[in-house]
Amino acid sequence: MITSTLPTIISQSSDTDSATWRLDIAADLNYFNGHFPEQPVLPGVTQLDWAIKLGCAHFGYNVDVATLEVLKFQQLMLPGTQVDLSISHNAAKAKLVFAYSDGDKRFASGRIALNTAQAVRADLAMTGIS
Repeated sequence: MITSTLPTIISQSSDTDSATWRLDIAADLNYFNGHFPEQPVLPGVTQLDWAIKLGCAHFGYNVDVATLEVLKFQQLMLPGTQVDLSISHNAAKAKLVFAYSDGDKRFASGRIALNTAQAVRADLAMTGIS
């Protein structure tokens, strides 16, 4: 079993409702082992894991996913590349919208709907209300 770990973060920028991380998809990541032997590819579940972890941590949510919406995996993410993970935040709907890209090249995108009760508690905690 592979332990869930984040990739190397090269840089990060953010504003109130969005954040972008430049990620190094190193060829030696364990996620590439056996997926697939002839052409290693970063698994979609790993891409989702990273988006959920980084988005929830940045916007103050507990990691409690209700549903995944409009997931699209447009291009294969190969070892030895760098990509941008951009996440925007819709607080009213407790959703994170993510996209992996490199310039005009889009790798994956989707929406992460979070458990509303958890999201409300996290929002209140951020404002100091309990």
